[in-house]
Amino acid sequence: MPSPDACWRRIGADLQDLLVIGGGINGVGIARDAAGRGLSVTLCEKDDLASHTSSASTKLVHGGLRYLEQYELRLVAEALREREVLLKAAPHIIWPLRFVLPHDKGLRPGWMLRIGLALYDTIGGRRSLPGSRGVDLTKPPHRGVLQDRLKRGFEYSDCWVEDARLVVLCAMDARERGAQILTRTECVALERHKSHWRATLRSADGTTQTVGARALANAAGPWVDTVARKALGAGTPARLRLVKGSHIIVPRKFPGEHAYIFQNGDGRVVFAIPYERDFTLIGTTDQLFEGDLDSVRIAQEERAYLREAAGEYFKSGISDNEIVSTYAGVRPLYEDSSARNSTVTRDYAFELETAGGAPILSVYGGKITTFRKLAEHALARLAPHLPMGPKWTRDAPLPGGEMNDFAAFLRRASERYAWLPPAMLLRLARAYGTRIDRVIGTADGLDRLGDHFGGDLYEAELNYLVNEEFARSPQDILWRRSKLGLHLPAETERRVADWLDKLGGNFA
Repeated sequence: MPSPDACWRRIGADLQDLLVIGGGINGVGIARDAAGRGLSVTLCEKDDLASHTSSASTKLVHGGLRYLEQYELRLVAEALREREVLLKAAPHIIWPLRFVLPHDKGLRPGWMLRIGLALYDTIGGRRSLPGSRGVDLTKPPHRGVLQDRLKRGFEYSDCWVEDARLVVLCAMDARERGAQILTRTECVALERHKSHWRATLRSADGTTQTVGARALANAAGPWVDTVARKALGAGTPARLRLVKGSHIIVPRKFPGEHAYIFQNGDGRVVFAIPYERDFTLIGTTDQLFEGDLDSVRIAQEERAYLREAAGEYFKSGISDNEIVSTYAGVRPLYEDSSARNSTVTRDYAFELETAGGAPILSVYGGKITTFRKLAEHALARLAPHLPMGPKWTRDAPLPGGEMNDFAAFLRRASERYAWLPPAMLLRLARAYGTRIDRVIGTADGLDRLGDHFGGDLYEAELNYLVNEEFARSPQDILWRRSKLGLHLPAETERRVADWLDKLGGNFA
């Protein structure tokens, strides 16, 4: 990966076609698509990639079953079609998951659930995933896990995604197609001219650089209104509703690889999903957010809400002291004046402003599942202002996803790296896919992977994450590029920090 100094020199030399502000899924998706169409692109992100909303999702590539009730048919259909596209593009970090929906008397009636699932099966043109069916909850693996009142339910398909890794892979692909990806680099000022923007970017060490770009894509997520006002003036109207979603992580609550989706009395749903082998992920909430966007935390009432919602279904219930970890993020939803946070549209919207000079496109809303289509639509809006090639991302794999079948790939990897412990091999194969060889290099034994940091984390992986995946801090490595922070002792963070300090900023 080019050094930050090299990136500064390159972007300062020429006028860029497009400056993208924001390193979440929408920003990297736009940067990737634009770079692949031949545009010169710079992306700046004030923190790490996926350090906010895009790493705080429920980690699903899905159509959004509950959005059918809100008549969001276009959004659901598009998301279900994209589910198939993304599953093919990154089968190492995205894989099918079956969801079990118990029928609870007094909530949505059985006929409504059956009709909704039938529509869900067909509206997006399902191809590779099995359809929905009824399920007997009095039999294993549900018997003894769910409360005795729950007798029948339904089962349907969606997909799991390693959300932060999806963001990083898109950024890597964008860089490999020529984009400049600047993490820990904030856009602190914007000056508009008739034919271009002048942006002042400030890196983590305080160094500033002025960058010119013919167009600006404002994909700053929860900060999109802030950037719009910086670009267009203090009178620019606010268009966001900021809604916090929080999750709790508890020790594994049930056997099997299926997930549960529980109906709640307030009309919302709560997911319970197998997580990181040893845990269950439970979420999410919908709470209006008005605090510090750089310090988003789960509230005590959200912990209680999730415990109580899941406790209505799990026979064993959930106590507060069972919670081993939590996370929370703020969804930058487009304000549509809905009375409830849970019914604000999850669809995306654009505001393109061209009257005062060079164009600025601000991106509102969106879901991880639809980021690729969002990027296509964003570039379609900018196409009259920038010369660009045709759409290309639909059939393009993401880095590490160049495989037809993950199981077959894993078998080949197990033969090549027979000396790797099976659990470690599976984790590395899932994380890096066909790029596992770049992580392992020429090593032919665990003792050839460099210093051991605990569990199955070795120096070879740290080198790869720093040199190829923009990692710069222990949090980048242990909580975003991986979830090893859940499995390793607290002292690992200090050891990784010490290792990074020894590099002294001398990244490849």
